[in-house]
Amino acid sequence: VSGVYPGASAEVVEAAVGAPIEEAVNGVEDMIYMSSKSANDGSYRLTVTFKVGADPDMALVRVQNRVKLAEPSLPLEVTAMGLNVAERSPDMLKLISFYSPDESLDYKFISNYVKINVQGAMTRLDGVSSADIMGEADYSMRLWLDPDRMAALGLSVTDVRDALREQNVQAPVGKIGAPPFDGDLQTEYTLQTRGRLQDVEEFEEIILRARADGSAIYLRDIARVELGQAGYNFFGETNGYPSVSLALYQAAGANALATGARIDALVEELSHSFPQGLDYVTSYDTTRYVSTAVRQVVLSLLQAVALVIAVTYVFLGNWRSALIPSVAIPVSLVASFAVLQIMGMSINTVTLFGLILAIGIVVDDAILVIENCERHLREDPAMAPRDAALVTMREVGGAIVATTLVLLAVFVPVAMLPGITGVMYRQFAVTICVAVVLSSVNALTLSPALCALLLKPGEQHEAGWYRRFLAVFAGITRRYDGGVQWVLRKLRLVFVIFLAWLGALGLAALNTPTGFVPNEDKGLLLVSVQ
Repeated sequence: VSGVYPGASAEVVEAAVGAPIEEAVNGVEDMIYMSSKSANDGSYRLTVTFKVGADPDMALVRVQNRVKLAEPSLPLEVTAMGLNVAERSPDMLKLISFYSPDESLDYKFISNYVKINVQGAMTRLDGVSSADIMGEADYSMRLWLDPDRMAALGLSVTDVRDALREQNVQAPVGKIGAPPFDGDLQTEYTLQTRGRLQDVEEFEEIILRARADGSAIYLRDIARVELGQAGYNFFGETNGYPSVSLALYQAAGANALATGARIDALVEELSHSFPQGLDYVTSYDTTRYVSTAVRQVVLSLLQAVALVIAVTYVFLGNWRSALIPSVAIPVSLVASFAVLQIMGMSINTVTLFGLILAIGIVVDDAILVIENCERHLREDPAMAPRDAALVTMREVGGAIVATTLVLLAVFVPVAMLPGITGVMYRQFAVTICVAVVLSSVNALTLSPALCALLLKPGEQHEAGWYRRFLAVFAGITRRYDGGVQWVLRKLRLVFVIFLAWLGALGLAALNTPTGFVPNEDKGLLLVSVQ
């Protein structure tokens, strides 16, 4: 909710505008909290935050109704200027600065050009809720009054204001030939006169008062009239050049990357018709951070796939066995993306992170089938790969289904968490659930089919490097077995160590700082001086 009380200080705005509106809006359905800002330029802005899942359109209607109830308590100047109620994301999506590199265009011209030619086009863009010019400098006729001359002539500011209101109006003149008309005139004429003043000379000719001798006191006698800007409370610069910034806010439910791409395309198209000496630069862009984060997560996903394939090849020892889980990974990922799209989700850092964690689960199910199938082929050289696959599925099919159900029992409740926590982790949990289900389907269908097609019967030839690896791994296994046996012999000592470890863990948890989400470094430095 935004409005303006011309000429009022921040304290007056807070008391005369903020208090009635906030009293009326407070308690609106699904509201969590609200915050307001009153400034010395007379501006007022109220931000109302609603619960997660609240219908933004209904919330807008409810706030508008509450603001209407407060309007009778507001100053007439505020209602005359109008109150704006709109829904939008509280965070800025982009900040585009328009400037004149050769300083041939002044601040007023740039501001008005952006307002007329750029702001409206940006507001109509899909995914943009609002486009606000920071520090508008609308053209305005400025009257610089001379208090000494006014005192000498016995004039006050009220006299000047009344003269402006009386002589700078568009008054209806009337019509000629309008009924009832007694003559034979067949045409009706609408009379028009030039009412509102247009330039400096016309304003200077405003009559303030008539003297006793019949002469008149004009506005030029007590004021300097010039075409300037409506306010001088804000001034912008970009790299030392005068600039006007256009703040773009994302609409509720819009995709930030898609909206940012549309904004970039539109401003580039509009730049072809810019007047000479006008250029633009994107000063603030949150989509850059999002794009970088997505690229990093995609890179991590590819690295995870490569590492999983490499580790699988090392432990299985031949390319035929490693190929089966390697095929299961892209099949599960492509199917997961398809299901996520059907569910209305997007590829973002949360879903990609979920897929990274799910890759190990996807491969695990396939390896379980492959390893068991190879074991049967080694133990019975006469067994065909197809028969080995059938026996394997009878042995491990139930285990695959059971592990899938266990994982679903863990992550499905996460997808149902309420509030902002549920919104943040829902896509993460759903992604893992989808990947787990698809991996089990692959393990029950695709993996045994590939085993029957790719694996060879009988004893397989093992490469020299693989035999050496197995020898080293066997040594590690023997040491591990020895450690387990020692633990079993020292159960009391191990139990005491375990309790001490739990105590240390609890102490560390109590002394570790807590927070909602970790802080992120976006590589930006914003300074606000008031």
